[in-house]
Amino acid sequence: MAVFSKDYADMLRAFIEAHEFFYIVGHKEPDGDCVASCLGIAAILDHLKKPYKLLSAGPFKRTDILKFEPLFSNELDFQTSEEIKNTGLIIVDCSELHRLGELDGDIRNYDTFIIDHHKTSGDPAKDNPSTVKFIDSDSPACSYLVQLFYETIIGPIPKETAETLFLGFCTDTGFFRFLNENSDPYIEGAARLVKYGAIPRETYRTINSGKPFSTRKLLGILLERTELYLDGKLALTYETLNDTKQYGQEGRDSDALYSALLSCRGVEAVVFLRQDSINTCTGGFRSQDKVDVSVVAQKFNGGGHKNASGLSTEGRLETLIPAIVKEFARVMN
Repeated sequence: MAVFSKDYADMLRAFIEAHEFFYIVGHKEPDGDCVASCLGIAAILDHLKKPYKLLSAGPFKRTDILKFEPLFSNELDFQTSEEIKNTGLIIVDCSELHRLGELDGDIRNYDTFIIDHHKTSGDPAKDNPSTVKFIDSDSPACSYLVQLFYETIIGPIPKETAETLFLGFCTDTGFFRFLNENSDPYIEGAARLVKYGAIPRETYRTINSGKPFSTRKLLGILLERTELYLDGKLALTYETLNDTKQYGQEGRDSDALYSALLSCRGVEAVVFLRQDSINTCTGGFRSQDKVDVSVVAQKFNGGGHKNASGLSTEGRLETLIPAIVKEFARVMN
C-alpha cells in the first residue's frame, strides 16, 4: 500500500513533462474502472496539452463501456528510436505486462508509470527496472486514485470526466456495496464527483440497463448449473464453449450472477469459470468479507482483491474445477 500524497502527484507531473507523447493502457477485457482510469489520465494529458493514444487489447464485452470502444486501439504506432525515448507509457488498473493482453507492438521499451490498486500486483521492475509505480491496494477503485491525481495536479474535475470516473468507481465498488467501515475518504471522493456533475441515478442505469435478453437466458442456465461445495460455503458454476457459441459475449453480466449466489444463506464465496478455448479458461471469484479469494487466484496465474479476483490460465473445466475447490478448502478451513 502507498498512501497518496502530493509527492506522487509531483512524480506523475514530472513524468508527463519529461515526455512528448504517451500511450495509456489498462488490462485486457476492460471493465468500467479500467476504462474510466484510462480516460481520467487522458483528461490530465489533455489539460497539459500532451498528445497520447489510448490502447486496449479488448474485447469490450460490457454494455456500459461499449460507447468508449472507438476511442481505443490495439496497435502501437511505428516510432523511431528517438521517438521511443520521448514516449511515456502509463498503465492503469494493472501492473503486470502480461495482463495487458495482445497488443500489436512491443511496449516493453518505454519509460513506464503505473497506477494500480490490486492486492496481488506483481513486481513491475521485473519487466522494466525504470518503472515508476503508485499501487494502493486499499483503494476500492483505480479510478479513485486517478481522481486524486487529477485533483492534485489540476484541480476541480470537468463534468464529463467526473461522470466517467464515477462510473469507474461504482463499477468496482458494486455501487458502494463493497465498501467497508473505513471508507470515508472514498465516499467523500465520490461525493466530490457528484458535486462536479456526476448523477448517481444515470450511472446506475448505465451499469445495469441495456443488457441483451440472451444474457438473462444464460444467467438462468448458470444458476441452474451451480453446485455447492465445502458444506455449502462455496458456490461454483461454469460456462462451456457451446454456451458462448449459443449466447455470445455481448453484455456479459457476471455481477448479477455473483450477487444472486452470494445472497444465498451459508455461501461465503462464488466461483464462475468460462472455457474460452479448448485449452484455456478464465474465471472470476467473489466472496463475503472474511474469505480472501486472491490467495486462490494467485495459484492459477490470477490475482486481484481479497473479495474480488480473477484468473486466466491454461486448462479445461473438468480438471480446473476440482483443483480450485481443493484450494478453496485450504482457504476456508
